[in-house]
Amino acid sequence: MSRYVCIHGHFYQPPRENPWLEAVEIEDSAEPFHDWNERIHSECYRANASARLLDGEGKIRAIQDNYRRLSFNLGPTLLSWMQRARPEDHDRIIAADAASRARFGGHGSAMAQAYNHLIMPLANRRDRLTQVRWGLADFRRRFGREAEGMWLPETAADTPSLEALAAEGLKFTVLAPHQAARIRPVGKSEWLEVSADTLPIGRPYLCKLPSGASIALFFYDGPTSRAVAFEGLLDDGRKFATRLIEVARHLPADAPLEHIATDGESYGHHHRFGDMALASALEHLEAAPDVELTNYAAFLAANPPTWEVELREETSWSCAHGIERWRADCGCHTGGDPSWNQAWRAPLRTSLDWLRDEVARRFEPVAVRLLKDPWAARDGWIDVVLDRRPETFRAFLEEHASTRLGPQQASDVACLMELQRHAMLMFTSCGWFFDDPSGIETRQVLRYASRVLQMAEEVLGPTLEPAFLSRLQEGRSNRPGVGSMASIYQHRVLPSRVRLADVAAHWSVSTLFATGEPPAQVYGYAVEAEAAHRRTLGEATLFYGRLKVRSTVTLRERQVDFGVIHFGDHNLSASVHDRLDDGAWRAFEVALVEAFEQGDLPGVVRLFDAHLGGTHHSLGSLFRDERRRVLGRVLENPLREASMALRQLYRSHAGLLRYLHGLEVPLPVPLQAAARWVLEADLAHALSHSPPDTAAGEEAAKAAAALDLGLDTDRLAPEARLAVDAALTDLRARPGDPEHLLALDGVLALCETVGLAPEVFEAQNLVCALAEAFGSRMLDEDEVARRWREAHAALAERLGIMPSLDPPPTTEGELARIESEPS
Repeated sequence: MSRYVCIHGHFYQPPRENPWLEAVEIEDSAEPFHDWNERIHSECYRANASARLLDGEGKIRAIQDNYRRLSFNLGPTLLSWMQRARPEDHDRIIAADAASRARFGGHGSAMAQAYNHLIMPLANRRDRLTQVRWGLADFRRRFGREAEGMWLPETAADTPSLEALAAEGLKFTVLAPHQAARIRPVGKSEWLEVSADTLPIGRPYLCKLPSGASIALFFYDGPTSRAVAFEGLLDDGRKFATRLIEVARHLPADAPLEHIATDGESYGHHHRFGDMALASALEHLEAAPDVELTNYAAFLAANPPTWEVELREETSWSCAHGIERWRADCGCHTGGDPSWNQAWRAPLRTSLDWLRDEVARRFEPVAVRLLKDPWAARDGWIDVVLDRRPETFRAFLEEHASTRLGPQQASDVACLMELQRHAMLMFTSCGWFFDDPSGIETRQVLRYASRVLQMAEEVLGPTLEPAFLSRLQEGRSNRPGVGSMASIYQHRVLPSRVRLADVAAHWSVSTLFATGEPPAQVYGYAVEAEAAHRRTLGEATLFYGRLKVRSTVTLRERQVDFGVIHFGDHNLSASVHDRLDDGAWRAFEVALVEAFEQGDLPGVVRLFDAHLGGTHHSLGSLFRDERRRVLGRVLENPLREASMALRQLYRSHAGLLRYLHGLEVPLPVPLQAAARWVLEADLAHALSHSPPDTAAGEEAAKAAAALDLGLDTDRLAPEARLAVDAALTDLRARPGDPEHLLALDGVLALCETVGLAPEVFEAQNLVCALAEAFGSRMLDEDEVARRWREAHAALAERLGIMPSLDPPPTTEGELARIESEPS
């Protein structure tokens, strides 16, 4: 008799977007990546779409899409980020679900997820329903089908949460074994008490609900799941598969499903090369004669529940105390300082509950004047969240508005709906999971709360912020000097709040340093420059004009006048103010230009104060990513001067350095530093050249080796990465040209010479895909084909790819794009 194996991965990251910008800003702790989403995507999400299988010599012998064999869910907020930032991998995941439907009898392996990972038993009824409906709407839009199952965040469950799933037509969810209280055969009256150790996990269980509805529950294999997540089972893919097969073989005939569930990030992020171990395990499972891979939906369709279960209420998979981790100091933590406590969790929960309820109380009487059913409208708002085009918003209003709305009323509706969206985002579970409220996860949920407070003040009336802060005051950080959560909010959350005037200040300062046309978009804001004038005088620059700034999310807009005076380097002053009347503006402009042309720069600042208010903006007013870019521009001249001085120093004394080194005399530190700086700069220039100047790079590397200079590979790594990316871009543009294969090979050879190890993941994928797309060329006898084969073989060898590699799974669009390129 066959036994079945199902491996489920819960792939999820908390939303990291700045609530005002709707974008993830740079996170230095994620280096060398822009942010943690990018880092984990590289280590896990992308890796599992093209997981490597190695031969005995460590060469790639096959590339496998793990998603096509897994059961999986990805959080909607993570998929939204992926669709924007890494659309090709987003599309691979969608394609994997389509492939799984073909493999598993029409039942896809993807599961939906409650929208933004809040703890469902701690949510009120309205939020539970919206979380399920938004999760299903997101799933439907992405995967093009109805979801059969839904993942509950942290598997946190109670009867009302299951009722919410069943009410929306969902067939099953997955829980931890300790969440079952008792079981019995369907139709029998006597219950059997069970524990995590005694529950038979190999079957679905029917859970009958008070409403008369029911839902199937799968309880995963706890010990094996823990071994994967925490006990090193992913160190060896064959060992992993053997464990699953052995468990499956010992299951009873009426419960033949061995299934595990872990964070999907186990496969590559939490455990390096976990994606490869998973690929190896899946390969061994497919080869096992008495075990068959399946997914939950397919197994449920073939094996309807014959046993009934009663849920252990208010339980989860990661808190031994039920769901206390998200509302109390229950003792669960992430292993930090043992003297710390998590007494802050309760005040955080009660503060946010109060804010949600107070906002809802004020929301209803305002929203009901504009919308037929405000809460039904909130459920439907997900369509706008997923598609911000104006026509989607118009369709939303046609369905939900109680009357024809003017522009201000339409904007009020958008604000009300966004207020409600952020009122759910502020309950994202990660805010409570870790050890201290000063961490980025808790600060993020407080940023969502701050956005709620800001919009509530705009559309609902008097501010709620003082009352909210007084409640936050009751929770304190464990870190010395940090203080209460109210202090965290005031000093580490409020400074990130963005107003339309701040967007105008950002635009005016960043545009001063930009080349080309001024940007018409700043993150989620449209900026229209109705007038923009630039004047220079020596090193000073004056930039002033009139703007209209409009949020594409809330539709709020503001007309402002701006002025920026740049004195040189980092010294500047900018002011933004509500639009002056035309007469006042003309008088201001005349006085401003006169003062600037006379060199009266302090007078320019005084005019800013008099006409544009007393608030001064600086480079620090720029949003984080643009601040880095502009400061890079500001540093160009000082760095160029320093580089010229160091180069002159090195050239003047290069012979002396070689002489000293030959006599085994330690090199003077200043001269050694100058030599290292110059040779690293030469290498960086060689790498950034198009195509890379491998000869110059090798000469610089040889000179550095001759002096035993340890080069700073961290400094050179970004240039190496850019050089590889540029070579890949050229190869994708003309994949049939052997010169582009040789160019990529040359870049990688130069990197090896210097001791750099740039990421070659995409290079490996492309070289393998080219073998598939141009397979027929392998047999051609013309000179170009011969050179292409030789270059491809050499590049494959350098990338550690077996000549007879099984090509990676590619979407039809990817393959067609490669095959259509000119050769």
